[in-house]
Amino acid sequence: MKIIRNTDTTLSTENSEKSLLPCFEESRYKWNVLIVDDEIDIRTLTRISLRDFSFSNQTLNFIEASSAAEAMELLKIHDDIALALIDVVMETDDAGLKLVEYIRNELKNSMIRIVIRTGQPGLAPERYVIDHYDIDDYKDKTELTAARLYTTVRSALKAFRDLQAIDVNRRGLERVLQATPAIYQLGYAPLSDFFNGMLTQIIGLCRLSNLSHIGSMEGAIMIIDDNEPQVRAATGQFIKNSRFEEIHQQCVSAILSGELASTLRYNTTVLPLIVSGKPVGYIYIEPIESLSDVNRNLIEIFAQQCSQALENHELHCNIIASFESAIDMLAEIAEYKDKATGGHVNRLDCYTHAIAVEMGVSEEDAKSYGKASRLHDVGKVGTPDYILAKPSKLTFDEFEIIKKHTTLGANILSHDAAFELARQIAGGHHEFWNGNGYPLGIESKELPLAVRIVSVADVFDALISWRPYKQPWAIQKAREVIQDGAGTQFDPTVVNAFLKLLDSGKFDHVIERAHEVLY
Repeated sequence: MKIIRNTDTTLSTENSEKSLLPCFEESRYKWNVLIVDDEIDIRTLTRISLRDFSFSNQTLNFIEASSAAEAMELLKIHDDIALALIDVVMETDDAGLKLVEYIRNELKNSMIRIVIRTGQPGLAPERYVIDHYDIDDYKDKTELTAARLYTTVRSALKAFRDLQAIDVNRRGLERVLQATPAIYQLGYAPLSDFFNGMLTQIIGLCRLSNLSHIGSMEGAIMIIDDNEPQVRAATGQFIKNSRFEEIHQQCVSAILSGELASTLRYNTTVLPLIVSGKPVGYIYIEPIESLSDVNRNLIEIFAQQCSQALENHELHCNIIASFESAIDMLAEIAEYKDKATGGHVNRLDCYTHAIAVEMGVSEEDAKSYGKASRLHDVGKVGTPDYILAKPSKLTFDEFEIIKKHTTLGANILSHDAAFELARQIAGGHHEFWNGNGYPLGIESKELPLAVRIVSVADVFDALISWRPYKQPWAIQKAREVIQDGAGTQFDPTVVNAFLKLLDSGKFDHVIERAHEVLY
C-alpha cells in the first residue's frame, strides 16, 4: 500500500503554516498550563521564564488564577489542562492542598500533572505533602530558578503526554473491541464505531494531531461519484474546518494520482483505502512530529485493516442485496401466478413494517418483518389457476386445495435458514388467535409477532382490494371486520396498533394503491 506524503521542504514557513486551517496558524498546538498563585509577580515571572518553552513541538498556553476558588471555576471550563503549578498558602493556609484534593477526588482527574510551589514550606512540609496528597512534584519557590522551572515543567509535560497516550489507546482499543463483532452486521453505525476506535488508537500511538481523520471517496463507500463526501470517522476539529471540502478534494486527487498537493501542510500523509484493487477512500493524517519508520509501518497496517473492514462490509451488503432480490423474485412469481392480487405484497410490506414499528419493534427488525411478509403467499404457485381466478365462492373441496398454499409455501422456504421468518409467516398467517384457523388449527399466540401482524394486514388489504369474486369493500366496513376479530381471529394488541395507524391516516397512501385494479 503506497503512502502518499507531502515532504516538500521548499515550501516557505509562511506557506506551510497557512496552507491548512487558518484558525490554528500561530497557536496550533499548545500545552495548557494552569498557574495558581495569589502573588501576581510570581505568575508574571513564571510566564516570562517559560516564554520560549517548547516541548514535543507544542508551546505553552497559560491559564491563571489568583486563588484556589478561582482555579476550581477555571478547571470546570478547561478539561484539557496538562500541568498545574499550585501555591499552597492563598486565601487559606491550605487552599492549594484543598485544590489538589478537589482535582483528584471531585473532578476525578488523574491525568493533570500537579506541582506544588510554596514560599512557606513550614506550613506544608514536603514529606507530609508528598505522602498525603497525589502530587507529582514539590518545589520551594526560593529554589525554583528559571532553569529548574524549565526542567520541572518539561518532566511534568512528558509524563502527561505519556499518560495521555496510554489513556487514548485504552479508549481506542475499547471502541475497536466493542465495534469489531458488529462489523458484519448491516448498518452504518457499527462500521463508523470501528473506524472511530481505530482512529483514536492511531492518533495516540503515533502522536498525530486531532485534525487527522478518515474519509470516504465522494458518494457511496464503494464507488466514486459526484455526491457529497461521507466521513466514516473524524475528530470534531477537522469536521468544523471551513476548508474541509478543499482538503477532501486534494486527498481524492492524491490517491488517484499518487501525488499530494503542495498546498497541504508539510509532512501530511494520505493513505488510500483499497477494495478489490480500487481506491474507495483514504486516511488523512497530520502529525505533530515527524513520523518514525515504526509509526509509519503501524499506520500502513492500520490502513490495511480499514480497507479489509470496508471490503467485508461491501461483501455483507452484497449478500443482503442478493437475499432481498431473491425475496422479491419469489414474491413476483407468486403474484404473477395470482394476478388478482397484483401489488398486494408491496402493500403488505408497508402495513407490516409500520405496525411493527408502532408496537416497539426496532427499525431493522421491522424491515425484516416487511420483507418476509412479501412471501406469505408464495405457496400459491401450486394452486390451480381455475381456483385462483374463480369469480364465485369456492366449493368445500376447492377451499381445501387453496388452504394447502400455507404448507406448500412453508416447505418451499424451509430449504434455507435465511428464510425462516418468511417460512413461519407463510405457514401461519391463516392461523387464528383462538385456534380456529388453518393449516394446523393452533392458537396464533404461539406464533412469532411477525406472523400475527401479517394476519391482520393480509385480511384488511384483501377486503379493500378487488378480487375476481368481489368488489373492494369500504374502508369503514373492513375496519369493523378487523376490530370485531380482535381476540378471536386476531391478536388484540396487533389490532390496536393497526387501528391507531389506520385512524391517524398513516395508511392512506397505501390504501389508495389498493383501489387500483391490476390484472
